[in-house]
Amino acid sequence: MSATNETLNAGLVRRMWQTLEPLHALNYYSPEMFEEAAALGYSVDERWPAYFAMRAAALGAASAELVTSTFYSFSPAMVARYVPQAWAIADPAAVLAARLRAADATLRSALGERIHAPEIAEAAALTRRVAEAADTVGRPLAAAHAALPWADEPHLVLWQAITRLREHRGDGHIAALLTHRLDGVEALVSHSAAGAAPAEVFASRQWTADEWDAARERLVARGWLNADGTATEAGRTGRDSVEALTDELAAGPWECIGAAEAARLADLILPAVMDTIGTGLLPMQSTLGIGMTYPHQG
Repeated sequence: MSATNETLNAGLVRRMWQTLEPLHALNYYSPEMFEEAAALGYSVDERWPAYFAMRAAALGAASAELVTSTFYSFSPAMVARYVPQAWAIADPAAVLAARLRAADATLRSALGERIHAPEIAEAAALTRRVAEAADTVGRPLAAAHAALPWADEPHLVLWQAITRLREHRGDGHIAALLTHRLDGVEALVSHSAAGAAPAEVFASRQWTADEWDAARERLVARGWLNADGTATEAGRTGRDSVEALTDELAAGPWECIGAAEAARLADLILPAVMDTIGTGLLPMQSTLGIGMTYPHQG
């Protein structure tokens, strides 16, 4: 059995995403990130002005239409409230610099002395190898992040590599959703119905009740949902197919290290991930369908 097949059959690609994701996501919830955003002039009464600016900045001064396309599951009306106005507050280069400063401060706070551990340096080197092996053709967010220069310190290289890989996976996930003919709101409705998280969690994407109900009706007509909004067998199978295709499209970069070294990376990084979860800053449920109580679940 090849390393690639072993990785896919073992579900290692998905487990690696679930394991690494908290280290990326923490930066979008940390007080250090909000401090940097406020210093740039963004409102921090809610998380979205900083979120859209910091996540989209790698694309340059992106239009609302481009951000809607690449973020996919956010309501276009929501995106338009924050983009492109974000670039009138600060230019993308300044936002990217602030984001990296925030990642530095956030990880130092979360990891403490562990940040200097040799395991972090080894994990950073392994994750960078995987990230640099990622094909970014047809993957705009991954390509935008691939164009950014690497930091010097291992913990920041680790954060950048994880970010590049999760955006690579996210671009592939959009391709999987399009293949299964699920638009942005249908993606959320079907994901919620399949048990990823309660519908209330997905309200953060700010689709209106009418838009949500219309998407539910379309999925009922397709046979993906029952009339009460629960997933049918076809709906559960369809969502499983979306996730399986996402995993398949995300597998390529991991071929460069194979299953054994990927498992080694998971072992190296797990204490830092548990530190991250232990901050209590991450939501217990998210729109990604990853619970933050333990990274190897699912």
